[in-house]
Amino acid sequence: MNRMFTNPESVRVLYLGTPAIAALPLEKLIAAGYTIVGVVSQEDKRGGRNGTKLEVPAVKQVALAHAIPVFQPHRIRQDYEWAKSLSFDVIVCMAYGQIVPTGFLNLSPCGAVNLHASLLPHLRGAAPIQRAILEGDHESGISLMEMVAAMDAGQVYDQVRVPIGAKDTTTSLSDKLSNAAADLIVHDLLPYVNGTLKGVPQDENQVSFAKKILPEDEHLPLGLTSVATERYIRALADLPGAYVIVDGKKLKIFSASVALDRKLDVGELLPEKSGLYLGCFDGALKLEEVQYEGKKRMDAKSFLNGAHWNGERKIVQ
Repeated sequence: MNRMFTNPESVRVLYLGTPAIAALPLEKLIAAGYTIVGVVSQEDKRGGRNGTKLEVPAVKQVALAHAIPVFQPHRIRQDYEWAKSLSFDVIVCMAYGQIVPTGFLNLSPCGAVNLHASLLPHLRGAAPIQRAILEGDHESGISLMEMVAAMDAGQVYDQVRVPIGAKDTTTSLSDKLSNAAADLIVHDLLPYVNGTLKGVPQDENQVSFAKKILPEDEHLPLGLTSVATERYIRALADLPGAYVIVDGKKLKIFSASVALDRKLDVGELLPEKSGLYLGCFDGALKLEEVQYEGKKRMDAKSFLNGAHWNGERKIVQ
């Protein structure tokens, strides 16, 4: 394409994204003056305790607030005829949640880019933020990459590094990465559509994958080291939350710290005046914020005040 874009207003963008991490980049594109012709999100879902509350994707909420048309195909691989009637120059994607077909990508005259939440080629796949924390990485980042048929395999146009703090959870790290992604796409989109932003192929020898967090992964594996267990808890916080089974009920753990002065058996749960401790392979964790099934989320001290376990040691599953 030979057309040169002189300003953001002249660039017509079709934006794909669903969760909160993808909302700020859309907002920043709008604020920068880019013309957003449509937003594509996953379908609204039923949520809440009884599945009666309709949960609207965060990206869709931004679009509606700015009177931008929203499209929510059930399966975009099978349903993208509607996109052929839209006039757009470029596709921008972040955390959409479905595999986007090549036929859809080919509709974009200036190509399609994705904001991926890792430093590619490290951690391609569905759960790069959770896996980075699980693996004990000291940094994550955003990669602006070309969308191709293979998952997260396109050339990389730009990257920004984001440190992972010792207490970062998936929620807090996602907020940092969302801000980084917003700044990156506003900075890079005009050079990209004008063909002046050069891509670099990924080194296939350095590829690693971030497989999806499944419901069964929420059950905290016992027998890990105290450091690895603490990372696991942070990687699943604040949603969905890692849990153990105590007296037949789920006890979700949202934050904990390594307790070097405690030695407990693996899976042993010890309530004391000083706190609530969980035995790990090499020691223990002091649980800081928990939620017992059927109860509200609270700090461990408040939980113990209401649980009336009276120092009774328990074995969790």
